[in-house]
Amino acid sequence: MENESSSSNKSEDDIINKVFFKKYQCIKKLGEGSFGRIYEGVYNQEHFALKFEDVDSNSNLLESEANIMNYLKGPNIPAVRSYGSSGKYNILIMQLMGKSLEDLINIKKTFPLKTVCLVGYQMITVLEYIHNKHIVHRDLKPDNFVVGLNELAKYLYLLDFGLAKKYRSSTTLKHYPLINKKKLTGTARYASINALRGYEQSRRDDLESAGYVLMYFLRGSLPWQGIPGKNKEERYKKILQKKEGTSAEELCKDFPEEFKEYIEYTRNMEYEEDPDYERLKDYFKNIIENRNENFDYIYIWSTDEEIKQRKKEFLEEKKRNKRQITSKTNNLQNLHPKIENTSNFQYTNTNTINEEITRRKSKFESAKNNNFFESPNKLKERNEGHRNSYKFVTKENSIEGNIIKNQHMFHSPDVGHKRSSKSKTHNVRRKSSIHKNNDELKRENEEICCTEACVIY
Repeated sequence: MENESSSSNKSEDDIINKVFFKKYQCIKKLGEGSFGRIYEGVYNQEHFALKFEDVDSNSNLLESEANIMNYLKGPNIPAVRSYGSSGKYNILIMQLMGKSLEDLINIKKTFPLKTVCLVGYQMITVLEYIHNKHIVHRDLKPDNFVVGLNELAKYLYLLDFGLAKKYRSSTTLKHYPLINKKKLTGTARYASINALRGYEQSRRDDLESAGYVLMYFLRGSLPWQGIPGKNKEERYKKILQKKEGTSAEELCKDFPEEFKEYIEYTRNMEYEEDPDYERLKDYFKNIIENRNENFDYIYIWSTDEEIKQRKKEFLEEKKRNKRQITSKTNNLQNLHPKIENTSNFQYTNTNTINEEITRRKSKFESAKNNNFFESPNKLKERNEGHRNSYKFVTKENSIEGNIIKNQHMFHSPDVGHKRSSKSKTHNVRRKSSIHKNNDELKRENEEICCTEACVIY
C-alpha cells in the first residue's frame, strides 16, 4: 500500500511544474478518474485543463474522447485545444471548467428543488444536442457535469466522452442493432435498467441515467446505493434487482409529480424511440413557475456577486422579451380589421403571438381569395383599365344564358361611385354571402341575377 502511494506521488511529481508541448506548464492537480488524471495548466497567461493518460494503457480512450469532443464542439461542451503524446503520456488539452456537481453535492449534501430543476433543464438540453449529433454518452454521473468559470459560471457543461459512441448512422439515421448480453458500460449507480440487463444503449438510457442523477441531488442518496457484493457481477445484479423493484412513485416520493412522470417516461421508452425533449424540459420549467420562482440561473452554490449579476441579467432579459411581445402585438393589430377584432386576445409570449399572426394571415388570404375585399392597388388597376368604359357583372348560368341588365347595372369610375340605394343593398348582401353555406350562396346569386346586376368594388 505504501509502495502504491509513493508510486502515485512520484507520477505526480513527473507532471507538476513540467512543460508539455513546449507550451503548457502544469501547476496543480484538479482530479482523477477511472481512465486518467486532470491538471490545470497555463500558457501565455491563459489557463487550460490537461487530461493525462498513460501510453502503456493501450485503451486509446483519451484519443476517442478528443475526437468526439472535437466533433461535438458546441454549447455546453468544453472546447478542445489540442491532443497528442508527450513522453509516456497521451494528453488532451481543453477549456478549463469549474467544480463538478459531485464536488458541490459533497459540500451541500443535497440541492434545493430550484437548483435541481435548473440543472435538469440544462442536462436535457445538452443531451438533446449530442443525440442530434448521433452520439450517446453512456456514463452520466455528477462527476461528469461541471459548471463554467467567470461569465460562464451560470452554464452547465458535460465532460468525459471516453465511453461515448454513435448509436445510429449519420446518413440513414438508422439505429445500430439492439444487442443483448453486453457488459455494463458506465456507472452502475446511475445506469439505466436496460443497460444493467445487458442491452445496447441508446438515447433512452442517457435520459434515464440523468433522472437518477437528479434524484440523487434531491435525496442525497439512492435506494440501491452501497449494496455489497462478493464481486462486481454480483453487485451489479443486486443493484439491478433493487432498481427494478423500486417504482418511480417510491423513488420520487415527497417531490413534485413531474419527477415521477420523468422516470416513468424514460423507463418506458423503446430502443429506437425519439425522445420528447421539450416535454422533459417543460417538467422542470413548470416546477419553477408553479413555485413562483425565476429561471435566473441562481444556484445554491452561486456567490453573492453572481446572484447580483444574474438578477440584473434576468431583469434585462425580461425587458427584452416585453419589447419583443409589444412589437409582435403591434404587428398583429395592424392586420386587416375586417378579419377579427384583436382587442380580446391575451398576449403571453412571442411563440403564441407568432401562431396567432400566422392564423390571422391565413384567414386574411382566405377572405381575399373569396373577394371579401379588394386591395387598393387592385382597385386602382381595375379603374384605370375601365376609365372610358362601363363595367357590368354577368351571370353565365342565368336563365337561358341571357345577360340580364337594367339601369342600375352600369357604373363608371368617373361618376363618383353614385349608385342607387337598391344597388348598395345588393352589394352588402353579396359581400356577406361568403359567410353562408353553398346552398344559400347559390340561391342568393340566382336571385341577384334575376333582378338586377351588382357592381363589386
